[in-house]
Amino acid sequence: MKKIILGLLVVTSLISQSCINDNEDPVAVSPIQGSIADPLVGGPTEPNQVWFDLSENKSAITKRTEWDLAFYSGSTFKVILNSSIMMAAGKIPGATNIDLVTEADVSALKTQVQVANFNPSNEVYIDDVKGNFPNGYTAVEEIKAEDSQNAVYLLNLGKEIYTGTVAEGAVATSGDARGWMKIQIVRSGEGYIIKYAELNATEHKKITVVKNTAYNYNFISLKNDKEVSIQPEKKKWDLCFTVFTNIIDGAGSYIFADFVTHNNVGGVGAYEVAVASGSGVEAYNNFKASDIDPAKFVYDDHRIIGANWRNPVGTNGLEVYGNRFYVIKDASGYYFKLRFTRLTKSGTKERGYPQFEYKPL
Repeated sequence: MKKIILGLLVVTSLISQSCINDNEDPVAVSPIQGSIADPLVGGPTEPNQVWFDLSENKSAITKRTEWDLAFYSGSTFKVILNSSIMMAAGKIPGATNIDLVTEADVSALKTQVQVANFNPSNEVYIDDVKGNFPNGYTAVEEIKAEDSQNAVYLLNLGKEIYTGTVAEGAVATSGDARGWMKIQIVRSGEGYIIKYAELNATEHKKITVVKNTAYNYNFISLKNDKEVSIQPEKKKWDLCFTVFTNIIDGAGSYIFADFVTHNNVGGVGAYEVAVASGSGVEAYNNFKASDIDPAKFVYDDHRIIGANWRNPVGTNGLEVYGNRFYVIKDASGYYFKLRFTRLTKSGTKERGYPQFEYKPL
């Protein structure tokens, strides 16, 4: 099916006339053959995560607050937090029984288990921002075979999606606080059991998670007490458009809008092509399969595109950088080139309406 789709993409053309900034100066974009995609991020509050499959030219959309924790489905036992809503987790010192933990026990820890408070020491409470799982650091330690070796954690549930008015040209990536929980995760055969409760509860709830190896992760909503469907199967998406918790060197964690990750856990690689001079659009047009450098593909950091494709405070206003584009290799070994063509809603400065063009190589 993918070969058929790729063939159709090669012979199908969508003519686009738009304007981007090349080397940060506006230039006219010539009509280009290829596929144009408009990920439905949802406007300036960016409520959606969009999972895009390049070879199928289609996307799946989920709301950022639909999940809290993701349980790795591979051979190791790793659990990750929902970075898109500013979640964090910290081990509760000395706690072994989740039912005995009270809010008074974690009052001091609450001030530390935070995101985007410009404290570099708080980086330990979020997952490896490179997304290099299952090898990367996770705020919740790898789940041990012995139940007694698995700690109780204070879980910051992050932020709701903002519901107020957003000024044109601005974004609002977070709303009200979603609260706190205490959690403890143990193994269950080749799966997991998560125990969770409100901070002062003397009894906990539990959900059993059975690994589904067709997917990168099994996803859980603690707010809704159930497993939920979030990502497509691991071979059926390449890029995710999302809000993202990243690190600023020396300043700790920070929340980014307009972020794009690639599915490195599922085997997708990416690299950026920087255009030193001349037209970035021309360089993109002229780039062909023989120009691909296999040594440049990055599989251990899903932030290669990240927020590097746009400048929200440029001298020309909101802008898409025209002096760079990206090369993607999907999990099936197909290659694509990709450039961004828009940051805002057409004809306005309203954020949360990205657009990109891509072609198979």
